[in-house]
Amino acid sequence: MTTKETAPDQNLDLLNANLAKVEELSRRLVDVMGHHKPLRTELNAPETGMFVNAAAAYWQAMTDNPGKVMESQMELWSKSVKHYVEAQHMLMQGKFAAPQDDTPSDRRFSHPMWQTNPYFNFIKQQYMLNKEAVEGAVSDLEGLSVKERQRVEYFSQQILDMMAPTNFLGTNPEALEKAIETDGQSLVDGLENLIADLEDNNGELLVKLADENAFEIGRNIATAPGKVVFRNRMYELLQFTPTTETVHEIPLLIFPPWINKYYILDLKEQNSMIRWLTDQGYTVFVVSWINPDQSYADVGMSDYIEDGFLSAIAETKEITGQKQVNAVGYCIAGTTLHLTLALMKLRGDKSVKSATFFTTLTDFNDQGEFTPFLQNDFIDGIDREIDEAGILRSFIMQRTFSFLRSNDLVYTPAIKSYMMGEAPPAFDLLYWNGDGSGLPGKMAHEYLRNLCQGNQFVNDGIELCGERLHISDVDVPICSVTCETDHIARWKDCYVGFQMTKSRSKTFIVSQSGHIAGIVNPPSKKKYGHYVNKDLTGTAEEFMEGATFQEGSWWPRWDTWLSSKSGKQVSARQPGDSTHNALEDAPGSYVQARATI
Repeated sequence: MTTKETAPDQNLDLLNANLAKVEELSRRLVDVMGHHKPLRTELNAPETGMFVNAAAAYWQAMTDNPGKVMESQMELWSKSVKHYVEAQHMLMQGKFAAPQDDTPSDRRFSHPMWQTNPYFNFIKQQYMLNKEAVEGAVSDLEGLSVKERQRVEYFSQQILDMMAPTNFLGTNPEALEKAIETDGQSLVDGLENLIADLEDNNGELLVKLADENAFEIGRNIATAPGKVVFRNRMYELLQFTPTTETVHEIPLLIFPPWINKYYILDLKEQNSMIRWLTDQGYTVFVVSWINPDQSYADVGMSDYIEDGFLSAIAETKEITGQKQVNAVGYCIAGTTLHLTLALMKLRGDKSVKSATFFTTLTDFNDQGEFTPFLQNDFIDGIDREIDEAGILRSFIMQRTFSFLRSNDLVYTPAIKSYMMGEAPPAFDLLYWNGDGSGLPGKMAHEYLRNLCQGNQFVNDGIELCGERLHISDVDVPICSVTCETDHIARWKDCYVGFQMTKSRSKTFIVSQSGHIAGIVNPPSKKKYGHYVNKDLTGTAEEFMEGATFQEGSWWPRWDTWLSSKSGKQVSARQPGDSTHNALEDAPGSYVQARATI
């Protein structure tokens, strides 16, 4: 008997052996899920009232205009039957080919078999027909408030995305093809990936987006040389080693968001904003926030302002011997920098010479894509979670952000990992994205209730630190950098709040790309351009209509703006001073702490 004759039997044996492994792994899966404590139901789905209102609106439409509703139904039925007949006709002609396919392009269906194989093409086309019908029905609903409509649209889209045939093994040709090619090994690897993710997260399903073994903080990311020169219960203050003989007199102090880690600004040498700023001759300080545990439950926004922002400003001034600093706030830290500047104005404190804001919201009147999650049912659930855990756990926020881009950040990675058995990529940005921090309970409650829901900072003012703070209190020179496709802090919403300050010197920049890539955009890449307009009196639409597009990164433009507010050149400063001995090398200890599930 030849080798070729025995090969099929060997392949079958291998396939059966892999399927036996699948059974064994399935028992592990059952075990880990048996110990899983489910997340409270309020954080998994909207209150039933939303679906009741949507159903009521649908039935009201059917009562008021039954012809229109029936017309929509008949259109779906007609297209479905026609689609079925066309597929049957091709088969009856003896052609193993798909019928004509006029459905819109969708990268989920990029594998050739979705177009060429009649079985998979039939499933794909029917899914697209159903999707079109559901979206049309939701679009035609009347009698809903703006927020109710946004929520119905969002959650109906989530259901449609979840039910895509690509998400199921039996209807995913690429996954089936690989299972056959690997004699089932891809299924074994995929199930191992699934169980590993569940075990790492106490039964919560968080798809691992990056290979965590490929990165080590301080070794191949967050490597800009510097020292920890101050530490308190809220943050470590990092001062980075100069790379020029002279530096600007006024130091630069950066406040990153405390939802994630500071090293988004220091991933690799090639895209490190911190390294680039030191190369431009700035004395760079960066705040590295604590990753809070339950003992921080009573820490609020006032604590972040007093023991975080004001403390770091004071320490930076003392170390450099300067009366002022230039400050930067990114995302939520930008919002809080605004609050701090308002407080400093009321106290007569002129320690900040200028302020730059990266992707920063101050006006939350339009909640954008977060509208589904910023209503009382979800926030009530978060409040109960906080009461129990003391913090808003990182994975809850990570899951929320991921489902705003579910196909890119949930389903596609899940397919590759769990159905295809692929290891996650060694991607520094995705590694950082998964290295989040929890939020202290009181701070999360105040931010969500008073800023996101109540919009107090731009309405009647928000009570913090014994004062009533308002956006109009901010009057230092400001520069706001926003991102064109940012879905977290939409540039148009950032622009509205930006206009409400009383600053006489204002610069507004719209970078191409999104919340991270639009900011971490070094000049060397020559990738994303930016828009500028000196006229800041009109609407956001008018700003963009009159804007000039500039090729390349916005960093050099900001450098020109910042250097004009940074004083004369002085001898380069080494980290620390006589009263601030280096506590340890950068990146420090706080950044190393991982969030708990």
